Amino acid sequence: MKKILGVLVTIILSTQGFAQLPESDIYLFEIKKTGNTVIIKKGVNITNRPGYDNQPAFTPDGKSLLYVSIKEDKQSDVYSYSLGSKKVKQLTATPVSEYSPVVAPDNKYFSAVVVEADSTQRLYKYDLHGKLATTMVMEEDSVGYYYWLNKDSILYYKLTNPHSLHVYDVKNKKDVWIANEPTRSFRPVKNFSFFYCTKEKTANMVRIYNTRLKRSEEYVSTKSGIEDFIWDKTMGLIKSDGSKIMRYNDEFKTWVELGDFSAFGINNITRFAFSANGRWLTVVSNK
Repeated sequence: MKKILGVLVTIILSTQGFAQLPESDIYLFEIKKTGNTVIIKKGVNITNRPGYDNQPAFTPDGKSLLYVSIKEDKQSDVYSYSLGSKKVKQLTATPVSEYSPVVAPDNKYFSAVVVEADSTQRLYKYDLHGKLATTMVMEEDSVGYYYWLNKDSILYYKLTNPHSLHVYDVKNKKDVWIANEPTRSFRPVKNFSFFYCTKEKTANMVRIYNTRLKRSEEYVSTKSGIEDFIWDKTMGLIKSDGSKIMRYNDEFKTWVELGDFSAFGINNITRFAFSANGRWLTVVSNK
C-alpha cells in the first residue's frame, strides 16, 4: 500500500491507506473583528463532499484560499478557491503529492511539501498558476509542517527521531535545531520572535523564542492533545478545542471563547486561519 502523508492538517509520513484518512471539510466564514472579539456573519461548507479536504491557507491579498484535496486518483493536489467568484481551480496535477501550500513572503509563488517517488519530503515552489519551479526551496529531507518566518528563514518540523523543530536559513543553507517533540503549530509573533509548542508529560507547553537571544521562555501550558494554534497580531495566541476557538487573555492568564461552531455541525476543529484583512475565517472539520 502506497505511503501517504498523515492525518489531520499536515504532513507526517504514515503507512495508512487513502481509505483511512479522515473525512474532512473546509468551511469559510465571513466575520467581523472588533478588538478582541469576532462576530460570525455567515458561513458555508466550500468542499462539502466525501473525502479529504484540508490545510487551507489564505493568500495575502485575501482574495483566495489555497487548500489540499485528495480525490479519485488518490493523489494530493493543491486547489484554489476564489472568495469572490466562489470558483475552484486546480493548481497542481502531478504524479507526486503536494501538501501545505503557503504563499511565500515575496508573493511571487507558493511553496508546498512534496512527497517524492522515493518517499523523501522536501519543500518546492510553484508559481501561482501551479507551474513547478526548477529548484527546491530547501534541500533538507523529512520536512513536515513548516512556516515562513520571513523571505530568508523557514521554521519547520523535521521527521527525526525524536521529531524536532528547526529554523532553516534559505540564503546560507544553514539548519539550526530549536527543540525536540514539537507539536504541529508554530508562527511568527513579532520581529525577532516566534511561538512553538512542545509535548510535555502531562500537558503541552507554548513557548516564545527570541531569535536575537537564541532562547525560549514558557508562555502558557494547555492540555495534552491540543496542537492547533495561531498568533493573531491583535488578539494574540488562539487555539482550537473541539468545536470552539479560544483566545488566550494574557492579562488575566485565562482562555476566552471566541466562537462555538457546533451549530454548524462542526465538533472537531483540526485547523483554522484568519485572512490578513480580517474579513474571513476558515475552519477544517473532521467528520
